Amino acid sequence: MHFKHPEILYFLFLLIVPILVHLFQLRRFKKEHFTNVRFLKALSIQTRKSSKIKKWLLLTCRLLLLTCIILAFAQPFFDSKDSKNATNELYIILDNSFSMQAKGKKGELLKRAIQELLEETPENVNFSLLTNSENYWNTDIKSVRSSLQNLKYSAAPFQLDNTMAKIKAHKSDFKKDIVIITDAVGLDEKQLKNSDATDSPQFIIPKAEQKNNVSIDSVFINKTLDNFYEISVQLSGYGEDFNPIPISLYNDNKLIAKTIVALEPKKKSLNFTIPKQVFHGYVSIVDNGLSYDNTLYFSISKTKKTNVISIGEPEKSNFLSRIYTNEEFNFNNYTLGSLDYNKLEEQNAIILNELDEIPQALQTTLKSFVEKGGNLIVIPSAVASVPNMNSFLMNFGNLKFNALDNKEKLIIKINFNHPIFNTVFENKVTNFQYPKTKNSFGLSSSSPAALSYEDQSIFLTSLANSVAAVYVFSAPINTVNSNFQQSPLIVPTFYKMAMNNQNNGINALIIGNNNPHLTDASLNKDDILTVKGSEEQFIPIQQILNNKVKIIFNDYPEQAGNYSIYNKKEWLENISFNYNRTESNLATANENILSDYKTTESITSFFDTLQTDRTDNQIWKWFVIFTLLFLISEIAIIRFVK
Repeated sequence: MHFKHPEILYFLFLLIVPILVHLFQLRRFKKEHFTNVRFLKALSIQTRKSSKIKKWLLLTCRLLLLTCIILAFAQPFFDSKDSKNATNELYIILDNSFSMQAKGKKGELLKRAIQELLEETPENVNFSLLTNSENYWNTDIKSVRSSLQNLKYSAAPFQLDNTMAKIKAHKSDFKKDIVIITDAVGLDEKQLKNSDATDSPQFIIPKAEQKNNVSIDSVFINKTLDNFYEISVQLSGYGEDFNPIPISLYNDNKLIAKTIVALEPKKKSLNFTIPKQVFHGYVSIVDNGLSYDNTLYFSISKTKKTNVISIGEPEKSNFLSRIYTNEEFNFNNYTLGSLDYNKLEEQNAIILNELDEIPQALQTTLKSFVEKGGNLIVIPSAVASVPNMNSFLMNFGNLKFNALDNKEKLIIKINFNHPIFNTVFENKVTNFQYPKTKNSFGLSSSSPAALSYEDQSIFLTSLANSVAAVYVFSAPINTVNSNFQQSPLIVPTFYKMAMNNQNNGINALIIGNNNPHLTDASLNKDDILTVKGSEEQFIPIQQILNNKVKIIFNDYPEQAGNYSIYNKKEWLENISFNYNRTESNLATANENILSDYKTTESITSFFDTLQTDRTDNQIWKWFVIFTLLFLISEIAIIRFVK
């Protein structure tokens, strides 16, 4: 037993006072003479004995009463079961990612967790609250009540390792209690590495009752006709036994198409035909699962031609004119001697087609061209100087030409994950008519190959910066050296290389994806572009590049939707933002990896356990009760004992 105020125990010396009073009291019995005391003798002896017993009972009661009063003021207590952690700081990690929209027994998981926090967190408990999007340090439930009630779902997925790193960076002299409220969707062992066992992390895992969910994954232009676009909507179903799903297409909030789709198989592609004009709308579905992935916003800008220049001999560039047709491209071919350098900045893509040598002035211009968002395609000449080519390519990254190899090779491997081909093929093609080259340079590059030879060496690779790319072939592709021009691969390859970062297709950006966006605009140095939506507007990070503006959005906007880019009051471009679909599959809730961690059923049980294990057993109240009992006993003895 311990005492909160042990110094009060010195007052126990006062117990000697009633003892002294009892032993040295001045009252004595007086002799009284009666005519006949023979009958009172027995009564006198009995009275003396009763009086002595009464005095000892009163002394005992008074000693115990005084002792209990002193002990009560000293406030005795017994140590709690977990008293060594009583000073721990409490950190609550609340997952507010979109998967917490799932419905449990008592409603949406996040809303129910917030309600329990508001109802069950003691008002005298200080804690720090961390969500995917907000941090509240050293606060209490009264201070964060309004913030919790207005907490929105975050576009950022739940990353436990990042949140734990924030807690560790928050320096403190005390140990930490960490309670993590998450549905465990997407949680993996890597994220748990930053969890320190000495910080006693505990998990509360709210569980979804309904795990079926349908998501709109993407929208893209499947076909471009004379006056129409055929757009394809990709749907994914997660779970079993789906009912038919209604799907609607809107342009400027006006319904233009509606149908019902059955998810058999679970990956479904649905096509709509729309007029070939500016589009600024969305496609939506209605299901009983998560709501955040039921709408996908997208924009289609006014079709504009892409400017492409080929520098090389005309007879070697004829195949390019058949790829870059007048319907979509402004294509021109120039020899090195007839090239107008002033036109290079106006291009979207430049092709160096088998130049024997690249002049220094052209190298400098092309370096600036790529830095400002232009795409460069390099087809080497068989007689090109390797040192001259390597000196030029050093401007763009780690890529090096080696000696020419006079060996015929087959091009047999397509990297379907490469940006050139990642949206070209519906299925991975492994058996096709392999093109070949007779002579080729060796290529050393840190970047992955887009097309490879049978010996795994590189035929086509790329060096990308944030706004453009440099594509490099390892061999001449003229008809003498190669039959690549007759291969079906040549059209999508050159088309995608020229169209890289061009806004001629569907515009549907992902919030949090920091890939830059290029907007066609000629701005003054003091001009600032603003992105505006119906409920939100912001100024993104931007950089002027000739007649384009490089824009980086970071984590903005906060809400998915259709937006527009303005230069002051001048409209420049429509743009659309969507949430990442990483939370759509509720079956990825991984509770098994938490077997080595302590789990708690609810917020209520967590605080109850904390209260029970960390609160000292105060027993001073019992001594107050005993004091009252002894006081009553003393009164009873005085009144009833004769």
